[in-house]
Amino acid sequence: MKYKVWYIVFSLLIILPGLYFLFTSGLKMGIDFTGGALLEYKFQKNINTEDLKNKISAQGLEVSQINLSAENTYIIRTKVVEQNKINNLKDYLGKEFGTIEERRVEFVGPIIGAELKKKAIIAILLASLAIILYISFSFRKIPKPASSFRFGIAAIAALLHDILVVIGIFAILGKFMNIEIDTLFVTALLTVIGFSVHDTIVVFDRIRENLTKHMDKKFIDVANLSIVQTLGRSLNTSLTVVFVLFAMLLFGGETIRWFIIALLVGIISGTYSSIFNATALLVWWEEKLGH
Repeated sequence: MKYKVWYIVFSLLIILPGLYFLFTSGLKMGIDFTGGALLEYKFQKNINTEDLKNKISAQGLEVSQINLSAENTYIIRTKVVEQNKINNLKDYLGKEFGTIEERRVEFVGPIIGAELKKKAIIAILLASLAIILYISFSFRKIPKPASSFRFGIAAIAALLHDILVVIGIFAILGKFMNIEIDTLFVTALLTVIGFSVHDTIVVFDRIRENLTKHMDKKFIDVANLSIVQTLGRSLNTSLTVVFVLFAMLLFGGETIRWFIIALLVGIISGTYSSIFNATALLVWWEEKLGH
């Protein structure tokens, strides 16, 4: 913990590029938020995605994204479009590329998209508030002058770190790779929040136990001891999840790829932030204001 300032500086260096692109370019919203159509077609042969995009654009449809989901099967995302244009598109593509099997057609209106966006923000805010209250209540009996409220705020700071890392990376991906976010991205954020809190509480709970056992020691020494005692558990827990996610990334298909990537980034960030951000902030706060 004597290097706590450097850990926070390192985190800022990771977050700031993402924040820059977030404020200058924003996140590239998928059809769940903007409204549009999601089409899944299976062709008789493999089709060049750029050629497919040009054919669709020639029909007056604004293509958002095209992904290969299975053999000769493509997921096409377009901006808001009328039903008759979708029907005409299938006939047109059938003439250009041969027989087409329509696997899926979904429409999302912009009003529904706006509602989902609002609910996503509310869900994250409510989850953060609940976490502060839960930790403050659970840690209410820690020895003074340590404060359970500081434990809660430190945990939320680590959460914000993890959320900003994930959002920042997807802002960069949206800018340079045209990657869009959807409701699965919101699910990934909420999952990361839960995992990060779990990891943080493991460390904080050990700090609480050691504060009672080692009341003669300084807070920074108790924090160091607690990190050493929980480090193996934290890393092993995270690695088991990371291995599963890597397997899903390799074999899970195109439709959940970016959802898995968001989880991977968030869980790796959460493991780091629980030790090097949440605990570092808590130690700094207790040293400055704890007496």
